[in-house]
Amino acid sequence: MRVVFDTNVIVSALTFDGTPRRLLNLARHGRFQLVLSPFILKEISRVLTKKFSWEAKTVVMTLQKLSSIADVAEPGIRISVIKNDEADNRILECGIAGDAAIIVSGDTKHILPIRNYQGIKILSPIEFLSVLES
Repeated sequence: MRVVFDTNVIVSALTFDGTPRRLLNLARHGRFQLVLSPFILKEISRVLTKKFSWEAKTVVMTLQKLSSIADVAEPGIRISVIKNDEADNRILECGIAGDAAIIVSGDTKHILPIRNYQGIKILSPIEFLSVLES
């Protein structure tokens, strides 16, 4: 199963204990194929550096580790489904380009309310963990 993690899920997994970290560990152990894009990796770098004051060297090493366990998909299309936050469209684009079955997001304003985009389920981390456990 191919799964996109939104930036907020990855950042949560890297900085806090909880469901996102558990999900990232399951990806590391091959339970599903994590799919990311250059945009998501760049956003992770920006958030870890600016919001969490991570050192550049640590960010680079973390992105290398993430890239080694993920399939990095290069979206070939631009969409504009989410009008209030254009960057959230990049997550949907990654799902399409990466042939994902699921997008996991913590974005309750823009992404989660969509629930399904072109056959891609959109779930919260807890909902996705439930899918994996069933």
